[in-house]
Parts: sequence; structure tokens; C-alpha cells
Amino acid sequence: MLPRVADSLSFLYLDIVRIVQDDTGVCAEVTVPERGTELVYLPTAALSCVLLGPGTSITSRALATFARHGTTVIATGSGGVRCYAGIVPDSMSTTWLEHQARSWADDTRRAAVATAMYEQRFGTGEAPAGATIAQLRGLEGQRVKAHYRLLAQQYRIGRFRRAYDPASWDTQDPVNLALSSANTCLYGIVHAAIVALGCSPALGFVHSGNQQAFVYDVADLYKAELTIPLAFSLHNSTHPEQEARRSFRDGLRLFQLLPRIVTDIQRLLAPDADITAPDPNEQLVDLWDPISGPIPGGVNYGGAGGL
Repeated sequence: MLPRVADSLSFLYLDIVRIVQDDTGVCAEVTVPERGTELVYLPTAALSCVLLGPGTSITSRALATFARHGTTVIATGSGGVRCYAGIVPDSMSTTWLEHQARSWADDTRRAAVATAMYEQRFGTGEAPAGATIAQLRGLEGQRVKAHYRLLAQQYRIGRFRRAYDPASWDTQDPVNLALSSANTCLYGIVHAAIVALGCSPALGFVHSGNQQAFVYDVADLYKAELTIPLAFSLHNSTHPEQEARRSFRDGLRLFQLLPRIVTDIQRLLAPDADITAPDPNEQLVDLWDPISGPIPGGVNYGGAGGL
């Protein structure tokens, strides 16, 4: 049995290596000047996502193995800071995608999910009764700015302004560099969890108009706890991007992030569903019926009133 996504390792960042498939498994060929080429085997079945940095090449056989084991492969910039493209595995079930699509397509249910996300971030009952999505966006912006001010005072770094400008990357302060780096790693982990559940990364409830909209929605649930404090703690770092990535990776086991992501997505999309039920990926493909709902596939219905 392959590990469930909730039990997987978080992510692995690689650069300046060649990833190949041999008779044993998937390995990274690392060239060391003093020792030549060394092989480092990757635990593909236990990885949720792999971030491929500059100077990385990968064979089609290795990609196929990642896809078969449910590992998301993402091409990133140096240090895993920018995400360029992703290759995601096929999911075996649409159970949670159907929950997501129904909630997303109904304006009332979509607003309810957005409100639940807000309350998960800032506390139950913090969303004013009858608040519109625009009002929630305004309140969220105020809360995040207040969090920035508090951390800036704590670390005595003066006024802080969040900035993300790839065109002038090297001129940004260490906090912004560390925050962008840690957030990209967080996006990769969230993306892997979403795809493993069979959901669509594009159908967001707060964000919209982007193939990563739902990824941004879910990642926002954890930034105030994980990536923002980490970034401010690196305000004096000379290598904030690398340190943010390593510190974030090392702290994920403590926070048990993947199980939390899976459970939170399920609760948001289907608050009344039994999320402890057996893995729906074991189900066979069903047929849709407008009266009966899903009916078993793989059955010959030629003698059951068909034309």
C-alpha cells in the first residue's frame, strides 16, 4: 500500500542535478568535483511534491514514476522562490472534486466556505453576521497588516511593507525574500494535497481567475502561523531564501501540516460529511443517473429498459 497523502513527507527541493529512473528506483545524479557522480535515491512513494530548481533535468521514466506514486512535480526558480509550472498525477476519485464544484457553483455555499476560511484564520465568530465577501476581504487585509506591524515591532525592524517584485528581486529586504521563498514551498505542499484529494486547484472561493486560486485560498489558512513569523525571524539573515526553505521544511513535521491540510479541505467543502470514511480512491468508476444518482459502472444495462 502506498502512503496516504496525509502521511507523506512534505516536499523535496532539488537543483543542479539530473533525475533518472534506474532498475532500483528514481535517483538524483549529483556531480561532486572531488568524487565524481553520486546517486541519491528519492522516496517517491512518500513524497507529496518535488520542487525542481535551475540546472535540473528529469527523464520521462522518472516523471512517470512520480505520477504513478501521486507525487506533484513543480518547476521553480532559484531557491524554490518562483513557481513556473507543475505536473500533477491523475486522481482516482472525483468525490471531493464534486463537493468542491457544487460549493463553488452555488453563490450562497461559496460565500459560506469563504466565511468559514476567514473564521478558521481569525477565530470562530470573528466574521460579522451577514458580512459580504468584500467586507471580509477588507477585514482580512486589516488583520494581516496588524500582524505585520506586531512582528515588525517584536523584531525591531521598523516599518515593514510586503512587496513581491520579481523584476527587482535582489533589491528586496530579507523579510520579503524569506516570505516569498517560504510561501512558494507552502504553495507546493498545498497544491499536492489538493490534487491528491482529486480537487481542482483552479476553483477558488476567495481567490479567482487563476489556475492556483484554490491553492492560494488554502495556503492563506497557515501563513500567519508558519511562513510570516519565520520570515520575520530571518530579518538579519544573509541568505534568507535558503534559510527560509530549510527552516520551513524542518518545522513541518512538528506542525503535521499535510494531515491538517487534508482535514481542513474536507471540512470546508463538506462540513457534514464523514471524513473518517474509507479512502474513496478505492471506489470504481460509477455512472450518473438523474434520478438514482451514481449507479455501479461495469454493468451491462441492455436488459434494464435501455433503448
